Amino acid sequence: MLRVPEIIQKKRDGGELSREELEALVLGGLRGEVPDYQVAAWLMAVYFRGMTPQETTTLTSILQHSGQQLGLPPLGKPVLDKHSTGGVGDKTSLVVVPLLAACGVVVPKMSGRGLGFTGGTVDKLESIPGFRTDFRADEISRLVEEVGACLVGQSPDLVPADKYLYALRDVTATVDCIPLIAASVMSKKLAGGAEYILLDVKTGSGAFMPRLPDALELARALVEIGKMAGRRTLALVTDMSQPLGEAVGNALEVAEAIQVLQRRTGAASARFEILCIELAAHALMLVGAETQLSEARRRALECLDSGDALQVFRRIVQAQGGDVSVLDDPSLLPQAPVRLPVYVPQAGYIHAIDARRVGLLAVRLGAGRSRKEDTIDHAVGIRVLRHVGDHVEPSLPVAEVHARSDKQAQEIAEELRSCFAVGQGAPRFQPLVYAVV
Repeated sequence: MLRVPEIIQKKRDGGELSREELEALVLGGLRGEVPDYQVAAWLMAVYFRGMTPQETTTLTSILQHSGQQLGLPPLGKPVLDKHSTGGVGDKTSLVVVPLLAACGVVVPKMSGRGLGFTGGTVDKLESIPGFRTDFRADEISRLVEEVGACLVGQSPDLVPADKYLYALRDVTATVDCIPLIAASVMSKKLAGGAEYILLDVKTGSGAFMPRLPDALELARALVEIGKMAGRRTLALVTDMSQPLGEAVGNALEVAEAIQVLQRRTGAASARFEILCIELAAHALMLVGAETQLSEARRRALECLDSGDALQVFRRIVQAQGGDVSVLDDPSLLPQAPVRLPVYVPQAGYIHAIDARRVGLLAVRLGAGRSRKEDTIDHAVGIRVLRHVGDHVEPSLPVAEVHARSDKQAQEIAEELRSCFAVGQGAPRFQPLVYAVV
């Protein structure tokens, strides 16, 4: 019989664990036979010691097969799943999923909750009154067949072992670990049954992979797992050195996504909107719907401008029990009672924004979790009104805090001010897409 302390010790000392040993830990933890503190100790050992490619592939398989596999009926259209490694203000799925469905691509999108300082698509969607994200595998298949897309959480009968590890990683500082991220992401994508997988790997201060070389390594690991499983997989490595778009916080981000779908955004949302088009265009190339990237971008933009993507999002919200009136009036989403503008003391150009700190401040407001059992406050968050390269003056707000109390707003605003680095002269241009893997 395998002894769990010996398995932990083996990984702590840099050893390679077998499938039997990994199953004993991961599936034992899922079944309650191995206590959380022992699984957490193994996670920390993996964080420091890493995993071999074989271990990572094995862990992916264990997570993938810990529950049912999503069996989609023949739909006569390409089926694609999309995933982002997460960031601050990253709400691209809320736009890209309905946009691709409007372009004729089926998108069964399974998403997670917030992790560390980054938001989670499920938490964001649940700020829509009535919106349901918990569906069984057979219900997800029916949603996809009826609507052509869905935005759901991890079904309890799909990859339950990953859901278990995901929550533990969130509260044990073991999130930013390449093999754990790769196994988590790809187990969900493989269990979801899509033929094509599009990945958005973030890099910069607001990403789990702040360094570009690490983000490239993660992108290659994800694509390699996909290829080994026989899935057409593509990864974009994109910038997260500043919050993406304007909104950081659940209802705020849903409202911004709706505004993009309505074509009613301002300058603060420009990078967010451009990235949505870029992701959709690469997806259309991946599935073979377009052969030229310029044409793929044009087609994605047409589906956005025509309102077709908004109509698909309306069908998704309706099919999943949400209040569709928020699509006409985003102010019906949860609202924080206190809004406080934030100013910087000097004039100049914004040279940098500490995206990670912005994300952590949003968590302190209640937009994320510090403990596994914490409840999300959908209304609170931060609006980033000026971005890197923008000229600012003491009379112009750079951000806005949405809080539950005046005291909380004042405390967060004071710290938020220092997240903006202002200097003389325009800063160096920051690319939005660093690489395509």
